[in-house]
Amino acid sequence: MRYFVHISYNGINYRGWQRQKEVIGVREVFESNLERVLKEPIECIGCGRTDALVHASQFFFHFDVQKEWDFDLVFRLNKMLPRDISVFDIIRVEDKQHARYDAVSRTYDYFIHTYKDSFLNERSSLYLERNLDIDKMNQAVKLIPKYSDFYSFCLAPQKQPGTVCRISSAKLFSDHNVDRLRFQITSNRFLRGMIRIIVRRLLDIGTGKLSVKEFEDLLMNRIDNTDTKPAYPQGLYLTKVTYPYLDLPPRTDVTSGNLNEWIEI
Repeated sequence: MRYFVHISYNGINYRGWQRQKEVIGVREVFESNLERVLKEPIECIGCGRTDALVHASQFFFHFDVQKEWDFDLVFRLNKMLPRDISVFDIIRVEDKQHARYDAVSRTYDYFIHTYKDSFLNERSSLYLERNLDIDKMNQAVKLIPKYSDFYSFCLAPQKQPGTVCRISSAKLFSDHNVDRLRFQITSNRFLRGMIRIIVRRLLDIGTGKLSVKEFEDLLMNRIDNTDTKPAYPQGLYLTKVTYPYLDLPPRTDVTSGNLNEWIEI
């Protein structure tokens, strides 16, 4: 029997979703707790991978179990799990349905604050930049859905089976003071480091280090960018995952934070 699990997590204490040697990932936390409560070996297959320190306000994984349980597993897991991981729903699905391969779209949000705020440090990325050219940054954002090959925005693109992504939406938002920014992007898939490299390039445009034309050249051509450092990880959130047979609204709202409203630029 196969089940989808709808969760969220604050990634600041984890090295991403995936299980790794000598460091803790969210998958390991779930597998160990599910095995404790269900009394059988459990393998959790996630809807994707997240980098170290990256968050997910909506994430799905599936697992198979030999026999059903007769108790409230959502309640039990939430009592056992650490405070930075939440379980919202456990849904019985068909045995062939797959949390990773069946996802048709994923949305990520990246948050930036340009002033030092101790309450934002783990929820947003600090870039002490004055007078970012928001108009030029937005011009670049609007170019993104017009292209499909993101070779130039991938860490180690040569190791990827392909670098084509179908971007359905890319938007830039700000708060009323324009000192906090939110970049949102939706695609059928993403490459390793892709969103954080895009954000880094947008910041380069905002500070005048890169022109909009140069940004479009990166979109048009397959250019190795081994010298490009991705933007900081803690500002990045996986915020929405959609399946042909499952489209649940996120239960955690990270898009507003302590702001009353985000304004699309």
